[in-house]
Parts: sequence; structure tokens; C-alpha cells
Amino acid sequence: MSSSGKIIFFAGMIAVFGISGVSSAEDDDMLRVYMDHARVLKLDRPVSKVIVGNAKVADATVADAKTIVLTGRSFGTTNLVLLDADGNAILDERILVSIDEGNTVRVYRQTERSVLSCTPNCEQHAQEATAAASP
Repeated sequence: MSSSGKIIFFAGMIAVFGISGVSSAEDDDMLRVYMDHARVLKLDRPVSKVIVGNAKVADATVADAKTIVLTGRSFGTTNLVLLDADGNAILDERILVSIDEGNTVRVYRQTERSVLSCTPNCEQHAQEATAAASP
């Protein structure tokens, strides 16, 4: 079996058996949205102002006075602040934008890491140097 054939085989096996990454407790304290996906936030009172810390990471759109649609744009973290007409904070939360781990596989080759999306076929999603990704 060729090298790329082995990668696809292992990627498929991992996707079938549902092996995924472990999230930290800090991640649980954030609003989480997947890249290129939207999440609907229902509010208890009307929003007047929407502030996103980094619009390259996430975008927030007002669907109606009490509904915000949060969209993941790029990997990373930012924050979302929603204010009412009096300037009081309705929401002030950190946002984590990541890929949907359920259908991905990471392949490590020396100092490079490839992320494959396996829905339904495995295709390369992202590639980066692991030295930059490691703490």
C-alpha cells in the first residue's frame, strides 16, 4: 500500500471509530462555533450594539432585535460584546472558532501537521508546522 493510501486508510479508520481531540476546561467557558458554520444566539432583551473583537475570526449579524447569528470565519479566539440601548452589557463572552473535530484526522510528518477533513472522503484541510503549534 502506498504512503498516501495508508494515510487515507488510517484517516478513514479514525473517522469510523470517532476518535477526536480532548478539549480543555477553559474551552468549555467559551462560546464555540465551527469555522464556516453559524450559531444562533437568542437574547432575553433587544440588542442595540454588537462588537466583535476580531472580525477576521468571527462575525456577528443581527437577525432581529433578540437574535444574533454568530459565524466562524477563521481559527482562533476573539470576544463578542452585546449592548442594550442604555449601553448595558447583555453578553460579554470569549469565542473559540475551530474545525469540527468529529470528521477530521491529523497527520504528523516530522515538523509538519496536516489536517484532513473526512466528509465523506478525506481531503487536506490545513497544514502547518508543529513547532509553531506546540507550546
